[in-house]
Amino acid sequence: MSHHFPLRAFPSTSTSVRAMAEQAFSRAAGAQLVEGNSIRLLKDATQNYPAWIDAIASASLWVHFENYFITDDAAGRMFAEVMADKARQGVKVRLVYDWMGSFGRASGRFWDTLRKAGVDVRCFNPPRLDEPFGWVVRNHRKSLSVDGRIGFVSGLCIGSAWQGDPSRAIEPWRDTGVAITGPAVADIDQAFADVWATMGPPLPDEEIPDPASIHPTGEVTLQVIATAPYTTGLYRLDQLVAALARSTLWLTDAYFLGLPPYVQALKAAAMDGVDVRLLVPGTTDIPVVRALSRAGYQTLLEAGVRVFEWNGPMLHAKTAVADGRWARIGSSNLNVSSWVGNYELDVAVENEAFAQAMERMYVEDLSRSTEVVLSGGRKVCLAGRRPTRRRLGGAGIRGRRRGSLGKAGVGVMRLGNVVEAAISGRRALGSVETTITLASGVVLLALAAAVLVWPKLLAVPFAVVCLWLSWALFLRAWRLGRRRARLDDALSGKSPGEQCPSSRDHAPRGGDAGPLARE
Repeated sequence: MSHHFPLRAFPSTSTSVRAMAEQAFSRAAGAQLVEGNSIRLLKDATQNYPAWIDAIASASLWVHFENYFITDDAAGRMFAEVMADKARQGVKVRLVYDWMGSFGRASGRFWDTLRKAGVDVRCFNPPRLDEPFGWVVRNHRKSLSVDGRIGFVSGLCIGSAWQGDPSRAIEPWRDTGVAITGPAVADIDQAFADVWATMGPPLPDEEIPDPASIHPTGEVTLQVIATAPYTTGLYRLDQLVAALARSTLWLTDAYFLGLPPYVQALKAAAMDGVDVRLLVPGTTDIPVVRALSRAGYQTLLEAGVRVFEWNGPMLHAKTAVADGRWARIGSSNLNVSSWVGNYELDVAVENEAFAQAMERMYVEDLSRSTEVVLSGGRKVCLAGRRPTRRRLGGAGIRGRRRGSLGKAGVGVMRLGNVVEAAISGRRALGSVETTITLASGVVLLALAAAVLVWPKLLAVPFAVVCLWLSWALFLRAWRLGRRRARLDDALSGKSPGEQCPSSRDHAPRGGDAGPLARE
């Protein structure tokens, strides 16, 4: 039996303890360890995009492609062309994109062209009048599987930003992905099938391979962690890894806004002698998230966690490597949006050769980064620079600064935490948090003045929102009532139009028959 990462805490562990450790990892992640795979580390779009294109071009049975957004630019059209060609050849090409992620990035004409070529395109969770807050749930996954023989999991979306523009001296975005062959590819297909079924008829059985039918291709053990909203599988796993790491825990994240329990886990590991490092963007497409992320630097640095900021245009990778033995790559950021709110897909790998390759890549990334330190006055600043707001703020990314509302929602939650801490006095606030607190007070004061002077300014929108919500709730209740009536008729063997007998003729039925699917 292979020795997995959790067992480093038990150098002479017995077989029974090893089995318990494996079970703990599987239960925490909600995903089984799968043996017999090969995995290849892919850096940036330079390595990921060509591998994806080649895999799609080689498809003979099916292509399952899932991505948060595809931009209608040179990169997006490159993928659209190869998918359309395979669909015309009779290959079943199925594509899922997120409505909010792709909003403003690709027009209806772009998707219609793919559909006309035979690509089965589904849009995840577009806005609905009967679900006012349904848009909060997003599909943030980035995966591709072909013929049940090769799969890809990464943090890359499809857009020219990931490729850069050498002619204009624009560097590509930094990102990481993996290519997988072996039985674990079946789990990637199953993850795609689960999301596909939420938007219409499910995949046919032949497009969901049995892991036992896929021959082993290597000796790598891994988990495909397909999280759905409120399942928190990856959050539990990240907590477990932080607790079990003995020597190193190196993290890369694009939108770091750690929840307090996870931040405490990182601090505890660092204070216990673990080399904990966090690599984050120096410039970002969502400046407000960058500012909120930096507000938490001081407490990490004081505990011994080392923080680095990437010097390139954008660091979009989401990775972790621990003890030179365990690694994670995928779509999940270290924030509540990814841990709790979104559909995400990650791969956790337990293999020394792969983890050490991840460490080498991490060290290479650090060579292009600047460490964040505490100055003599306990101020957060970049190494070798004075602790001024201008220096720490960075130049940002020019052009449209857009991200998912899921990440913006994370910023709102962090803002709420700062305001709550300021009011309750539970903890000391850093300089950045003090600025946020002051700005929040000014906004609330302006809002109160507006309500007093122009009460209708908020009363009318509030009434409209209440009417919308009430209509949506009444509609949902009516639909649930219809479904329950149909379920009762089916259980009693009656036709839908037949009149129900007296309640004395049937025993009461409690509970629902199962989850209710959307109409």
